[in-house]
Amino acid sequence: MRNSTLKKSLSGYLFVLPQFLVFAVFTIYPIFEGFRISLYQTDAVRNSFVGLKNYVDLFADPVFLRSVWNTLFLTAVVTVVSLFIGLTVSIGVFDKSGAYISFIRTCYYLPVVVSTVVMAMIWSFLLNPASGLIPYLMRNMGMGNVNLLGDKRYVLWIIAIVTIVASLGTCMIMYIAALAGISREMFEAAEIDGATKFQRAIYLIIPLVKPTTLYLTVTQVINMLKLFVIVQLLTDGGPNNASMTMMYYLYRNAFKYDKVNTAAAIGVLMFLFALIITLPQFRTLAGIEPKKKAKN
Repeated sequence: MRNSTLKKSLSGYLFVLPQFLVFAVFTIYPIFEGFRISLYQTDAVRNSFVGLKNYVDLFADPVFLRSVWNTLFLTAVVTVVSLFIGLTVSIGVFDKSGAYISFIRTCYYLPVVVSTVVMAMIWSFLLNPASGLIPYLMRNMGMGNVNLLGDKRYVLWIIAIVTIVASLGTCMIMYIAALAGISREMFEAAEIDGATKFQRAIYLIIPLVKPTTLYLTVTQVINMLKLFVIVQLLTDGGPNNASMTMMYYLYRNAFKYDKVNTAAAIGVLMFLFALIITLPQFRTLAGIEPKKKAKN
């Protein structure tokens, strides 16, 4: 009996082993290697251990501090707005006909299907201060010549809007799928009790789609920490580092300034930020499951 149980366990581990090896080589090892590199200072002659000096220098660097603020700002704005609009649209269409839902879903999901590079290039053309459609419409409305990508007051908001458009489709698809899994009897019971559509959304739908909301929040936070292509193609971190993000500053240090150790330190800090932001959400998600099992 013990031998058969051992064989079953061993066969299970063997099936998991290839995936675990890939995960260890391409995820776990780079994390530890990045932390190791961040503790050294490399030049053309030698590789010197400097401890936490790279981290101290980063927090004394105003450009890095600006990139942290920009990343946190974009993460908060894009996550909140994307989830709010995605949930609102999903609540508005999920009980409509199948053809209508498919049409709305296609319209919102199209920017997700399009390559980020292509989408960023289209927005760059639309926002071009000389020949872009958006500045042209603004001039016709009497708003004057406004360079939205060249003005520190607007550039972060423009990047946020572009990112929201790119991520809104995913939020809506996930919420529609979550709403489809809710029993119709619950909606009928709430309607019989006299609940309005707004009350059903607040007291019924939002609590029931909480796991989806937490999942989307985690993925949005991670995606915003990795925000790179849109910043590179629209603003290149400008004007005057006003749209610099942590990921783009990491790229500049690694491939433009040849400061690999500083780039590794930024990567470690991004990893720690992701843990700090997402771990409470995972704990909240874990606290939901026992309640569901208890009800069953």
